[in-house]
Amino acid sequence: MQGAKNNIYTVSRLNGEVRQILEGQLGKIWLNGEISNFSSPSSGHWYLTLKDHSSQIRCAMFKGRNQTVSFKPINGQQVLVKGAISVYEPRGDYQLLIESMLPAGDGLLAQQFDALKMKLAAEGLFAADTKRPLPKNIQRIGVITSPTGAAIRDVLHVLARRDPSIEVIIYPTQVQGETAAQSICQAINIANQRLEVDVLLLTRGGGSLEDLWCFNSEALAHTIYNSALPVVSAVGHEVDTTISDYVADIRAPTPSAGAELLSQDSDNKAQKLATALSRLQQSAKHYQLKQERRLSLLEHRLQRQDPKRTLQQFEQRFDEMQLRLESALSNRLHILSRRQQLLASRLEQQSPKHKLAIEGNRLSYLASRLQDALQDKLSQSEQRIQYAAHQLETVSPLATLSRGYSITTDIHNQVADSADKLTIGDSLQTRFRHGQVISTVTQIKLLE
Repeated sequence: MQGAKNNIYTVSRLNGEVRQILEGQLGKIWLNGEISNFSSPSSGHWYLTLKDHSSQIRCAMFKGRNQTVSFKPINGQQVLVKGAISVYEPRGDYQLLIESMLPAGDGLLAQQFDALKMKLAAEGLFAADTKRPLPKNIQRIGVITSPTGAAIRDVLHVLARRDPSIEVIIYPTQVQGETAAQSICQAINIANQRLEVDVLLLTRGGGSLEDLWCFNSEALAHTIYNSALPVVSAVGHEVDTTISDYVADIRAPTPSAGAELLSQDSDNKAQKLATALSRLQQSAKHYQLKQERRLSLLEHRLQRQDPKRTLQQFEQRFDEMQLRLESALSNRLHILSRRQQLLASRLEQQSPKHKLAIEGNRLSYLASRLQDALQDKLSQSEQRIQYAAHQLETVSPLATLSRGYSITTDIHNQVADSADKLTIGDSLQTRFRHGQVISTVTQIKLLE
């Protein structure tokens, strides 16, 4: 029962031990895939997913590593990466911590070059104690190269200038293309069968990694290693390095340098210096390879206990929380903006301005109706007045006056409608249509 309790894991413990197992057993690997979900937070770290047609894996490349990448990754790009498998403990996700990244084409060749270099180094093909010294008195040089290239012209020019007595035998071969490595191997074997030269100079001019790829052949490496004749490799420019340079007895940086190395000047100082320099370079490269292997082993051991890995876990978790916070803030702001727009719309609907506008329109409508009603009422009143005036005019005494009649009143303004109501001396007022007359009664006549 006690043993069962000891096997009860916490989630943190489980994720931690899984991480140690993955990092301890798999080590560093090369992985080819397509980039998706690429993000680069303000911390400078890169987070992405590598996928193929059926699977995917999350990856992280921290700031100190991604600064060495010569291009900006984009979604959909095919790349070749080198890294170590680990576990992001807060989520329990296993991921690849990328150390280097190359475009798929160049990266694949570089991966194959590194893999073959490590393999041949482990087999001892680069060991300094296997390197053969150059002959002290070189009379014939076998040049393995293209008979029409620039390299053979440079070699012949240098030899003619420094030591015209040296005889040159050219073993023509291809120096580029799919069948070039086999052609070079055949040329080396022919030279070893004939044994007509003192040393072999394997050379060609500079070019791209693809152009020089035939000199990175494993078969060519073994052919050079097994050659009975010493081999000097002078491939490309000084910055170009091939597998043949590592296997050869001496490496020269250029075709011209290879010719100078194999020819003597007046005091032979250049040859001695070049030989010493070449051996130093070979020893340095061999030592470098041994140290690289040792460093890789130590890095592998250090990764299991490196506190930097824990710090990277915290940095990755911080970036993840930052992205989640930014997303949450963005969503919150969107919700608040929607809510503000809704409230503004509701406020606009309840605004007094809207009601005032409605009441104003209503007031204008009522004022218009009142104006029309007053106009109609006034028109009706005018018609009624005109009608009453007409009626009044028909019964008015004034209308009678217009037909030639007159109206006579006494001093009391009473109509004098009968002569018997008057007396001699009464004053009378007679009104005509136009004007009036004041008269005095002097005589009264009564009609029967």
